[in-house]
Amino acid sequence: MVHYGHSNQLRQARAMGDYLIVGVHTDEEIAKHKGPPVFTQEERYKMVQAIKWVDEIAPGAPYVTTLETLDKYNCDFCVHGDDITLTVDGKDTYEEVKTAGRYRECKRTQGVSTTDLVGRMLLMTKAHHSNIGPKGRSPWTGVSQFLQTSQKIIQFASGKEPQPGDTIIYVAGAFDLFHIGHVDFLEKVHRLAEKPYIIAGLHFDQEVNRYKGKNYPIMNIHERTLSVLACRYVSEVVIGAPYAVTADLLDHFRVTLVCHGMTEVVPDKDGSDPYEEPKRRGIFQLVDSGSNLTTDLIVQRIIKNRLEFEARNQKKEAKELAVLEAMRRLDEKR
Repeated sequence: MVHYGHSNQLRQARAMGDYLIVGVHTDEEIAKHKGPPVFTQEERYKMVQAIKWVDEIAPGAPYVTTLETLDKYNCDFCVHGDDITLTVDGKDTYEEVKTAGRYRECKRTQGVSTTDLVGRMLLMTKAHHSNIGPKGRSPWTGVSQFLQTSQKIIQFASGKEPQPGDTIIYVAGAFDLFHIGHVDFLEKVHRLAEKPYIIAGLHFDQEVNRYKGKNYPIMNIHERTLSVLACRYVSEVVIGAPYAVTADLLDHFRVTLVCHGMTEVVPDKDGSDPYEEPKRRGIFQLVDSGSNLTTDLIVQRIIKNRLEFEARNQKKEAKELAVLEAMRRLDEKR
């Protein structure tokens, strides 16, 4: 999944220059240095391409960024978050470009990491719904509480109003662990009109848990909002949208088309069809994304490889703590 932490770093990186190329590692590189990847290379390519601040993808990028890599893509410098990235043998993956002065840093997004999200799936608890999650000991892997702000939403939002001639399309759902299935669906919806303006309605955590059960959603409403806003196909997000697509909602946003994927539509609390009103108006359309990936399948991938992922998380934090201790000792000698 490409969570809002990744998107925020890409947003900051894009603001540092005129053109953003994102290097995506191979499955083999990730497995060697970080542990089993959750997604395949093709899935990761598509997800990164869907982020609106990305101009180009560099497939099969090496895990260690060198001057040769930068020159290959005519890049002036590379950008990474202010957390540390190490090879399997504990070396800084950006050492060469840092020494050459062709390295920039952007601030890490507090409150999320892939390691944390994997942990939520393995723990199967609901603590993350209230933003009270387990905290690691490493300042990079450990996650502090995520605090949503209006400024953060403004930074992610397009800020564009619907224009005359736009086809206003409404889609609704959990959009949990924003993944390639969501991207494929939104891309197909985007192709339905010459000038699409897509509004995504996101349900509150309690509503998602009602129709999904277990510990869903894995990401809370604030996290899901930023993840969807970062998608290039989405123009606007309704935070805490009603489960039933009502006449008031359709009239308020002047919706001309309502779309839903091929996944099951769970009835509302009273047993009614949540899409009854758009169906009555003749503006409802099912859209086949062509992808069979769902949030459930992602969680199943994690659970299936539970021991490997737990070992990955522990190994990653151990390496970070070792570097932290080395940095502390170096400071003491100065």
